[in-house]
Amino acid sequence: MTTETPAVPQQPVPVWRPGTPADATTGTVVHQQLVTGLSDSTGAPLTVHLTGLGCDRLETAVTPAGDGVALIEVTASAGATVRAEWRIPCVGATAYWTPDTNASRWLPPSWIAPRTVSLALGAPVASLVGADDRALCTAACETSAPVRVGAGVVEESGEFAFTVEQDLAPDGTPLRLRIDLGGRHFAATLQAVTAWWAEGLDHPGIAPAARMPAYSTWYSLHQNVDTSAVERQAALAAAVGCESIIVDDGWQTTDRARGYGHCGDWEPNPVAFPDPAAHVAEVHRLGLAYLLWYALPFIGRHNDAWDRFRGMILREEPHLDAAVLDPRHPEVRAYLVEKVSRAVEQWDMDGLKLDFIDRFAVTDPPPAPAGADRTAVHEGVLQLLADLDTRLRRTRPDVIVEHRQPYVGPGLWPYATMVRATDCPLSPAENRQRTVDCRLTAGPLAVHADMITWHSAETPESVAVHLVNALFSVPQISVDLAAQNPGQLATLRFWLGVFRRYADVLQLGILEPARPDLGYPLVRARDHRTTVVARYAPLPVALPDRRGADGPQTLLVANADGDPVVLLTATRPEQTLARVQDCRGEILSETVLDLVAGVNPVTVPTGGLLTLTREH
Repeated sequence: MTTETPAVPQQPVPVWRPGTPADATTGTVVHQQLVTGLSDSTGAPLTVHLTGLGCDRLETAVTPAGDGVALIEVTASAGATVRAEWRIPCVGATAYWTPDTNASRWLPPSWIAPRTVSLALGAPVASLVGADDRALCTAACETSAPVRVGAGVVEESGEFAFTVEQDLAPDGTPLRLRIDLGGRHFAATLQAVTAWWAEGLDHPGIAPAARMPAYSTWYSLHQNVDTSAVERQAALAAAVGCESIIVDDGWQTTDRARGYGHCGDWEPNPVAFPDPAAHVAEVHRLGLAYLLWYALPFIGRHNDAWDRFRGMILREEPHLDAAVLDPRHPEVRAYLVEKVSRAVEQWDMDGLKLDFIDRFAVTDPPPAPAGADRTAVHEGVLQLLADLDTRLRRTRPDVIVEHRQPYVGPGLWPYATMVRATDCPLSPAENRQRTVDCRLTAGPLAVHADMITWHSAETPESVAVHLVNALFSVPQISVDLAAQNPGQLATLRFWLGVFRRYADVLQLGILEPARPDLGYPLVRARDHRTTVVARYAPLPVALPDRRGADGPQTLLVANADGDPVVLLTATRPEQTLARVQDCRGEILSETVLDLVAGVNPVTVPTGGLLTLTREH
């Protein structure tokens, strides 16, 4: 009788990576191959190849989590760099999804530089998507410390490689990975990642106003804000269905030349805002919550604080006429907390828009300044936001705090209530992609669209298209409401009413965006009673399966495409009540549809809404 020796997994085919040759390290190097218990789409076992730089051994643990998921921990000595790499066959792949706001969905080559994810920049998750929008592999890391995430097609083997590399902290915190080869819809795998990140997280909750339509002064007024202009727009915004107003840059300066040279003192312009508390009280009387903008990291050259803090900066940004403060220094953190908290404590505001936190993510930060009490920048950022959150909630436990892409990682969730898509003015398709991307990994936070604006000559139908492209987020409106014509205002009132009426399913329902490789031409959200589908291209809309349904079911189809013929596909004949409305909400028809098994054309104008009520 002979005993076969188990086959030892072979090292992967070497990959050319410019600037990172295999021997570009000194000191101890250890290699290890980790069997995960998972199998790829061809049935082959998945092996993770580990490399430890600056250590003599690695300790590993693999925990099966069911449904094709494995949790992996890798521990090494403090200060070591740990690198994990695994590959899967690149068969049927259509898109590579990341939360990176500048990323296409194309498959990258493996030799491109990895992206660095940190507390203030991005989120450590990615998904290789295949046919039918199913994930071939979704991988995530659990960390607040910087991590380098790479992925791409291996030209030599036709595989797709994933890499994660991290410099381990002195406290011995391990590298934690989650690898999902279960083959579910990619959105479901990403939502499972957010559930993993949220384990043990104590989030303070979301104020109701954070999930309702908002008005922003940025695109409509830019820096030309004062008490009169803000209160005028606030009154009009309340009338069309907004529940909060966000006053952006300009409140703290008389300068109107843009740039950030006047950030840092954070004192209201005494001419424009002579009595901030009375002004906020008036906006509250109009029925709106009030949020105020702060470019948190910036200290401008034209501020009294410049001389005080010029020796406590991470970097200068001359093109912005400002510098980025170093949050590792306790004096910096105390100053910012004291200045920013005044909006809530003294002026009775409901929250803050904290902008540019991603500017803290400096690639090569200078050594910590004299007097610093944190070594790593991300530790200083975390302490700053924690201190600010504690201070704000003493006065207002339900304070609203807005963050923005790309600082969307789970390490910041406890210190925010909403996260906004990054700026994309007059770009509805980009707003759609950014808000859907954000929704997929936002965890407990409300997701807001970038401010929606349009040219004064825009048709009501096109205004509706802008709004429908943000349907699965919270819209922020930023036009001069006093300058809108009746058709534009009617469209705005109608669609903001849809946002409000169906907020639960639109924001909290199960989200299923289709075809990330094409920018999500069809997006669906559903709960147990209602399904909402937004159509951004001439694609058919499948009626939801009613098996197991309890009571009437509602299907809404929002048409943001120029083709008015919506093709409904049904698996069996049925009767349903159908109402078609145009972009203003005017009812064009109400009838009983006799649907056949197969394709059923229904005319829904661009910017319009089809509502089907299915009784049985």
